[in-house]
Amino acid sequence: MTDAILGERRHLINIAYRLLGTLAEAEDAVQEAYARWYALPAPHQDAIASPGAWLTTVTSRICLDQLGSARARRERYVGEWIPEPLPDPAEGHPTDPADRVTLDESVTMAFLVALESMTPAQRVSLILHDVFQYSFTEIAEITGRTPAACRELASTARRRVRASPPPTPQAVHLVRDFKHAWQTQDITALVGLLDPTATFTADGGGLATTTLHPIHGSEQIAEFLIAVADKTLGVVLHERTVNGRPGLLIQNAGVTASVYAFDFADDRITHIWAVRNPEKLRSW
Repeated sequence: MTDAILGERRHLINIAYRLLGTLAEAEDAVQEAYARWYALPAPHQDAIASPGAWLTTVTSRICLDQLGSARARRERYVGEWIPEPLPDPAEGHPTDPADRVTLDESVTMAFLVALESMTPAQRVSLILHDVFQYSFTEIAEITGRTPAACRELASTARRRVRASPPPTPQAVHLVRDFKHAWQTQDITALVGLLDPTATFTADGGGLATTTLHPIHGSEQIAEFLIAVADKTLGVVLHERTVNGRPGLLIQNAGVTASVYAFDFADDRITHIWAVRNPEKLRSW
């Protein structure tokens, strides 16, 4: 029984990360669910037909509660809040618990950012149904709503999520060309790689210097990036997979300074998310 219970951890971390957006919060939620399981008297544990389902329900409810309080915390957050970026374990990052998160379309930065605009109940309903294939009856037991209400919550949430096509070889080339243009401070090339309506959002969390507000427009973004390059010496850019998509790892004197995630459309970069908050870079 113990091995079976512990074997649920990967599944629970996958759910909690998608719901909460950071590995630390996901790990805390799963740890709390396990603490509640082990606090149950043995007869109560034996009476639970599916411990895995019980742990999923409890973890999801903990996440639901945390999402409610997270809104207030993020209103006090310094600058923009971006979900924590995930490395690809295959690229040499022996992370824990990051290596337990499956990199698929539901962890792309674009998807996770879209989740931030939803209510906690919408987010839980969408993730559990569309990503993890739970029935609305099961979700209703977790959220305390009717199956019909959960179906409507998921439907409303689904309309807010833009379908993002899987990465193509062109996306890899775009990031590579972006890296080269930035390193050579070629502002014309940078502008050409960016969609005219592109957006750049950075997250320093008050712990790292960066722009506090999104930058809109290819020329404005390129000018900002060139200004950053002018002020920074000894920086090395590495092509890495970030949340399952081509991205960049930026190091200064061997220390990770930021991670860049991208979104693409029509052979152009449409969004850049730059995470500089060191608390969100521990996996890197």
